[in-house]
Amino acid sequence: MAFRSRREKLRSILSGSACVHPGSVYDAISIRIAEDLGFPLGMFGGSVASLAVLGDPDVTLITLTELAEQMRRMSRAASLPVLVDADHGYGNALNVRRTVEELETAGAAGLTIEDTLLPAAFGEAKAQLISLEEGAGKMKAALDARGDSSLVIMGRTGAASITSIDDAIRRARAYEAVGVDGLFFTGIKSRAELEAVAVATRLPIVLGGAPDELSAIDYLTGQRVRIALQGHAPIAAATQAIYDVQKALREGTPPKALKGLPPAELSNRVMREAEVKARSADLLGLKK
Repeated sequence: MAFRSRREKLRSILSGSACVHPGSVYDAISIRIAEDLGFPLGMFGGSVASLAVLGDPDVTLITLTELAEQMRRMSRAASLPVLVDADHGYGNALNVRRTVEELETAGAAGLTIEDTLLPAAFGEAKAQLISLEEGAGKMKAALDARGDSSLVIMGRTGAASITSIDDAIRRARAYEAVGVDGLFFTGIKSRAELEAVAVATRLPIVLGGAPDELSAIDYLTGQRVRIALQGHAPIAAATQAIYDVQKALREGTPPKALKGLPPAELSNRVMREAEVKARSADLLGLKK
């Protein structure tokens, strides 16, 4: 299959002996830059998807179609394997099946399905979880929907910060029993909590939103963490850069006096100008 090699690269990370940091990607430019810089993996988070596509906060307003289309654009632009935050699967277990089908054909190397109750319930300010049984059913549906067995399915739980670390372990073990390929934890607050999770489970671990004491790569590796997220600073930096340039132009700064613009070499490399010129010469008879 067209995307199998990307999925096998993600699987090699999960089965390997080291912890890696993924590059945060959200569009064609960001994934090409991450690939050029040598990141082994891209992470397409739900929050950055909502910001890049809608300009909205992460409150589950983005649709599956929009998420999959953005993934499709990135798959075209680069061959970097991408792990996609598929939120709650956009509905019940049947919706989860559709989510997997769409993201698989869009080129995702893997995806995560979480057990958070989404969208947020009426009148509830705090995050809530679906039942363990429903969560396990969603994981089963995700696995059943795969057309390509190399597609990675991650069971994700935020129970550590919503209910308890014991609940997080119960849920993780239930998802393991269903057959997911890895476990994604958010809300882990300490080394003691991570160690409890690592002892109680057996699958590769992905860690998101961890405190500073959980940043040492050697330590994380020893706890079976194979992917450790570092947030989504690239889109935040891009937002600031766009704001600064627009503001300077609005205030009368001449374009040639603007600061922080990329050199032509970088822009040309990101847009693969040399490759496009070569194709134009071969296919359109244009001079290189």
